[in-house]
Amino acid sequence: MQRISPRIARTIVSSLTKTSRRHSFTTFAANPSLQKQPQKTIPCEFSKWASLGFYRSSSFASGFTPLQRKSLDSIMDVERAKHNSPEVLASVWDDYHIGRGHIGASMKAQLYRLLEQRASDCRYFVIPLWKGSGYSTMFAQVQLPHIIFTGLEDYKARGTQAAPYFTVTFYTEFAESKDLVLIRGDVVFTSKLTDSEAEWLMETTQSFYLNDSRYKLVERFNKETRNFEFKDVLRALNMPIL
Repeated sequence: MQRISPRIARTIVSSLTKTSRRHSFTTFAANPSLQKQPQKTIPCEFSKWASLGFYRSSSFASGFTPLQRKSLDSIMDVERAKHNSPEVLASVWDDYHIGRGHIGASMKAQLYRLLEQRASDCRYFVIPLWKGSGYSTMFAQVQLPHIIFTGLEDYKARGTQAAPYFTVTFYTEFAESKDLVLIRGDVVFTSKLTDSEAEWLMETTQSFYLNDSRYKLVERFNKETRNFEFKDVLRALNMPIL
């Protein structure tokens, strides 16, 4: 995790401590109506990946060093990819990353710029992650081109030394030419998160920064800590408040 200023650290811990007195972040009663999505299987699209010069090894995601950016040209042949449409490139990128602790996604360059603008002003947020019979809470640090997730309890115990569970990297190499930003997620601890949980976490966090209504909660968490209520996040996600 990146080092943050003592003032911000005190603000975050104050918010989390205050909220945790009202809600237990570790385990809640089960809600039968909330079912986890089945995990995707690894597609047999090797020829399609090869056509764009993707370099895929047989190793699973493990030992990822946070904030040590894996260059795009180490994943794919950037020059060859330039000759494909944004739609084809995004589709192959997504399929290529399915399974094995990797997540692939993409977004329009305009949305990335909005995310970048808002993240520069509000770097931190908390997201409840549904896990079987209840939910645990994840702490997100948005410092583009990265988003780092760790467990809230781990962050409260270890601060900036807490190990990340999941990291997200944004690649802007095609932002100008194709209006496309590629996104790669790496599950650091597969014992903590499944691929489907990591994908949901990534998409949900982005929604809080890109949706005007949800972003107000992010602003409140970062700027008006005393007025932040975790139950408002639960309501936004249609999760039970117990």
